[in-house]
Amino acid sequence: MTAQTAPLKVGVAGAGVMGRNHARVLSDIRDVVVSAIFDPDAAVAEGVAGLYDAKAVTTAADFVAAGLDAAVVATPNRTHADLSVALLEAGVHVLVEKPIAATVEDARRIIDAAKANNRTLMVGQVERFNPAVEAVKRAIEGEDVISIQITRVGPFPPRMGEVGVVIDLAVHDIDIIRHLTGSEIVEVQPQLARTRAEREDTALLQFRLENGAIAHITTNWVTPYKTRTLQVATTNKFVVADLMTRQVTEYFGQQPDGSYSTRGVMSWPNEPLKKELEAFAHAIRTGEAPAVTGEDGLRNLEVALRCLGEV
Repeated sequence: MTAQTAPLKVGVAGAGVMGRNHARVLSDIRDVVVSAIFDPDAAVAEGVAGLYDAKAVTTAADFVAAGLDAAVVATPNRTHADLSVALLEAGVHVLVEKPIAATVEDARRIIDAAKANNRTLMVGQVERFNPAVEAVKRAIEGEDVISIQITRVGPFPPRMGEVGVVIDLAVHDIDIIRHLTGSEIVEVQPQLARTRAEREDTALLQFRLENGAIAHITTNWVTPYKTRTLQVATTNKFVVADLMTRQVTEYFGQQPDGSYSTRGVMSWPNEPLKKELEAFAHAIRTGEAPAVTGEDGLRNLEVALRCLGEV
């Protein structure tokens, strides 16, 4: 893969909430130009494209042929594979939103296309770039992780997509668990409930990792307010993070009388999406492996589908 020095011409496929966020952040990154916006709704495509002096297109074929260096695929999950493969085969580097695809087979198709065409493929697991997650990773470096507990709950989303909470929310946390431990999930014990949606809207997911650590995810769309918390127990400390306020606290040095010490862990006020897109641009320019690989995306999807009983 050759290093690239000219400004990257980047397109965004899907001008929904996430796609619009990608376009906004891309326009603020040095040496990146938002070149094309694809959405089947012409008014939506033109509205977003007009903000960045970009070309609006309404078909996948026109987007693939738009002369892009790189593209962000933020379309519905079921369309990820065909669009990503077409882009990669046209020589375009791809960042595909999580989950990488709707099925394991589709994920493998995308990964194979990236390899065959020597293009960068990155998966948009944005929580990896959350400064609080980064601070927790630094705090537990060199420690043996005993357990991880993640809570990601909130009200019903204003627009119900085609997936339930496991694919929409828990995929973030499956990735965090793998990222923090450097280990793969080998056992899955899911409890799912459906109360107000066609798919599961509440999930309690328990995991055992290859390295012996255990993990638990609580996620739902039935809590009236949003909570995003991460707790990690190691042999020597207990680290608690609020992924929304980015506050991270470390508890350590427990004494026989029950007393212990605490300290705040510094977390920098960076926008995770900007860090993610900068990492994508860096991988393209250097030819280095991206921060979140296609294989990472595949493993996260496999675990999520196991929780749903679909693999």
